[in-house]
Amino acid sequence: MTDPITPLPVHSTGSISRRMIGIAALWISVLLVGGGVALDRVLTDAITRNFDDGMNYVLTAMIAASEIGPDGEVLFNRELADQRFLEPNSGLYYQVSAKGHEDWRSRSLWDRAIKVPADHHDRHLHVYDSKQFPGEDLRIMERTVVLPGSNTRWMFVVAQARQGLNAQIRTLRTTLVQSFALLALGLFVLATLQTIYGLRPLRKVRLEIIRMRDGLKSRVTEPMPAEVLPMVEELNALLAHNERQAEEARTHAGNLAHALKTPLTVIMNAATAQAPDLGETVIREATTMRRQVDHHLARARAVGRRGAAQSRADVWASLTAVERAVARLYAHVRVDMDGDKNAAVRVERQDLDEMLGNLVENAAKYGGGSVFATVQRAGDMVEILVEDDGNGIPPEERTRIFDRGVRLDSGKPGTGLGLAIVRDVAEIYGGTVTLEESEDLGGLLVRLKLPAA
Repeated sequence: MTDPITPLPVHSTGSISRRMIGIAALWISVLLVGGGVALDRVLTDAITRNFDDGMNYVLTAMIAASEIGPDGEVLFNRELADQRFLEPNSGLYYQVSAKGHEDWRSRSLWDRAIKVPADHHDRHLHVYDSKQFPGEDLRIMERTVVLPGSNTRWMFVVAQARQGLNAQIRTLRTTLVQSFALLALGLFVLATLQTIYGLRPLRKVRLEIIRMRDGLKSRVTEPMPAEVLPMVEELNALLAHNERQAEEARTHAGNLAHALKTPLTVIMNAATAQAPDLGETVIREATTMRRQVDHHLARARAVGRRGAAQSRADVWASLTAVERAVARLYAHVRVDMDGDKNAAVRVERQDLDEMLGNLVENAAKYGGGSVFATVQRAGDMVEILVEDDGNGIPPEERTRIFDRGVRLDSGKPGTGLGLAIVRDVAEIYGGTVTLEESEDLGGLLVRLKLPAA
């Protein structure tokens, strides 16, 4: 009883869904935080600038309405329109100061004064925030002006509580945070749905594989998106390849069993009957069995090596090696070669050597002493022509000669499997082998076609 096959453990590198959602969440967060900060800065600056424009309007009105009185002090030739200057602690204040002069303050300041350095002068607007009044943050705008009829530098100051400005900024930021949080939630949900829907075809492939494992299907037949379709096609091709190899293995096993059954029966019958020629029978049938085993082993090796995508063999190098080996076995035979020395085929070198060895050895064995091999390109195939100057093979026998054990010349040693092995191995690699008549040498021409590398 054989142990059940335990699948090899496959280590997980994490969830693609979580990875995609995590990357989307991180990128969305970075964009929204960056965009929110930038938008907050722009809108806050716009609100503050609008606030400052109102103060600048008041400051300009103050300077326009100012003149020097008889005692050298600043007077307004018209009252300022904003009534908040008359209400104590109203949040809007003004003050006019100069060195050596008493400060002129709005009634809204009551008993307080805006602190301005005596030696500080601003020819242009100077705006800043101040906390000099307890519990009341101020936005202060000041400018130094020399009025007509006076050489004194007067510091005009307008101050306004930041309470309203801060409230607007808080409202703005609350709205931004809520809006961007809602937008982030929507984008996260969208990224999650997109990931789940986008990876759905992979789950369909998994379900299809489960159905195949349960014997309900033999291929993935569900329609798939264009991005997943190549993987599915390769999977179906792999399944077809495995099925083909399994069928070939069953066929080989059946053929070998059938080929060995008859010789074994003959041996058993001879042994049971205690035939006088038992030894000769065993030797003869054992030779037949060995021939069949060699043939099927050659096919099995070729099938096992066929799946190697990196299979490649240089034809000229293999042909040269075969020529040297044949020259040692048949010293009277001359083997000439010509053609493309750079041609390569998608065949394992050992299988190519076996095919070329059988062809060249047959030509040397059954020819008249001259063998000619040619290598040439034919589209996406490489043709190898092996010609001899023997008697050739009649057209009606050229198909039968590929059958296992068939030999037209039984006077020479051999198993009758050479051409059968060449045909079977060539077909395993997607090639062909045909027999023709040699126009130059008059004997047999074998045309072997193999896929070019």
